[in-house]
Amino acid sequence: MKFTPTELEGVLIVEPAVFGDHRGWFMETFSEAKFQEQGLKLDFVQDNQSFSATKGTLRGLHYQINPKAQSKLVRCTKGAIFDVAVDIRHGSPSYGKWFGIELTADNKKQLLIPKGFAHGFMTLTDDVEVQYKCDELYAPECDGGILWNDPEIGIEWPMHIQPVLSVKDEKAPLLKESKHNFVY
Repeated sequence: MKFTPTELEGVLIVEPAVFGDHRGWFMETFSEAKFQEQGLKLDFVQDNQSFSATKGTLRGLHYQINPKAQSKLVRCTKGAIFDVAVDIRHGSPSYGKWFGIELTADNKKQLLIPKGFAHGFMTLTDDVEVQYKCDELYAPECDGGILWNDPEIGIEWPMHIQPVLSVKDEKAPLLKESKHNFVY
């Protein structure tokens, strides 16, 4: 398993070793021991999967505030997405900055998004499936979001179209108006 840091402290690209032969392939998507070797102690308690039928579907930018903040390990198991993490930790040198990466069923890359970051993705193909592990259960009272096209963040989404959004995501506030409570 290969761990590659990004320009956002704590956000890591995780690339599992893939072992293939004439039958197909096998990969280990998470190993507590290998994550601990990297200084990462994560106790995943929830595993989620989403399906998006249409290219251009955008989910996010979502986060949970303390005391139920979540770290996530995200991967695309069918199709392709542009996955994004946004630093929402007040006082961080990278506050309001974002990192994006293409995650596909073919490249098998994963993105580790720690507490204190908002997360979202845009589907790059039709019929997309995304799976992610969380180290905290979903808590509606701690749920928060940021508008996907907040101009102060300036995410460069790969498709220049009006995305398919949920009503919740259409009405998300700007970063400066959101209810996050993370201190760096």
